[in-house]
Amino acid sequence: MARRESAAAGPGSRALVVDLIRSSGPISRVELVEATRLTQPTISNIVRRLIDDGVVRETGATVATGGKPRTLLVINSRSAYGVGIRVGADTMTCVVTDTRGGTIGRELVSSPPAEKPEDVVAQLAALYGDVTRGLGLSPQSVAGLAVVGPGPVDVARGRFLALPGLERWADLDLGQALATRLGVPVLVDSDAAAAAVGEFWGRQVSRERTFGCLYMNSGIGSGVVLDGALHRGASSNAGEIGHVSVIRDGERCRCGGRGCLELYAAPSALVERARSTPDLADRLGIRSDDPDSRAFDVLARAAIYGDGQARALVDESALLLADGALTLANLWDLDTLVLAGPGFAVAGSLYVSEIRRRLAERAFSRGVHAVEVDLSSNPRDAAAIGGAALVLQGSVAPGHGPQVTAPQT
Repeated sequence: MARRESAAAGPGSRALVVDLIRSSGPISRVELVEATRLTQPTISNIVRRLIDDGVVRETGATVATGGKPRTLLVINSRSAYGVGIRVGADTMTCVVTDTRGGTIGRELVSSPPAEKPEDVVAQLAALYGDVTRGLGLSPQSVAGLAVVGPGPVDVARGRFLALPGLERWADLDLGQALATRLGVPVLVDSDAAAAAVGEFWGRQVSRERTFGCLYMNSGIGSGVVLDGALHRGASSNAGEIGHVSVIRDGERCRCGGRGCLELYAAPSALVERARSTPDLADRLGIRSDDPDSRAFDVLARAAIYGDGQARALVDESALLLADGALTLANLWDLDTLVLAGPGFAVAGSLYVSEIRRRLAERAFSRGVHAVEVDLSSNPRDAAAIGGAALVLQGSVAPGHGPQVTAPQT
């Protein structure tokens, strides 16, 4: 049940056509026939239905071929809107995107600890309502809402199993509770998985690419998109690269292992080391009551501007992340890797440079192809944008994305 969007199952013809128009458009019907190997009548029928449903539109432009001009097709960016909310330790970020992945609205709010499960639902519902009403979106135009946060997650039940600050509510069926309250489809997923889909969708990456995303926030995760679909694994918790052991007999991790990557390379680990380094935190202005996210931004900014001690900490993290990226690239034979998440917002260029160098020197398939490594254009909001992309993919390209269905009444 959790593997309903695996690449092996394959999308339907409609989903395949939508994905090709998304990544290749403007594109003609003849080119769709050539790319999909479906018959011309089949393509004509699918495209006609997509136009009738408002998902695809004709651009008005044509291509001269010596015969009848070919009309070009593109995704209709206003056919539907997706809403994504990233839940963090002390903040929530809500983003609304159009069908092509363009951000049309964003709001960041603090999220005080919830005393009761219904308080969590009320906070999320209020944020959703404020943003969609502020943008003037009708309920019918919203494809759905995805709430994303640190894993592990129970996607089938719509639950976070270990969300920071909400561990007591692991039994809360958040997806169903929100869907009932809001009257729209609601998905619950991991931030790393969402970021991978968001980067793939918004960058208009071809489904022929083997696409990976390395995500860093409070922890470290990853996602891989194969044949246009996110690889999920048996329980939709694939890609936990942060829990690959990098130090034999290292520190005990919350996952039960030892020496996990995120214990040594994630922002919280670097902030802890900065605070334990004599005079470093005071010199940089990192206060004892600062959240790790703010403290890491200060540390990363100091590294960028040449502080030797701060740079040494970030460089060590980058070296370890490069090992993680190498493992990811070798496992999946990636040809594209994007770095996303708040952890890359300030010093992302340092991480990109080290990962590029490591993959160029050691990637197993380097003699056959290079691995393109880029930084997200919006690393802080990548997971929230990805949440919106999850519901849009599941709505307009079912078969590639998760099932997006109306809430039960």
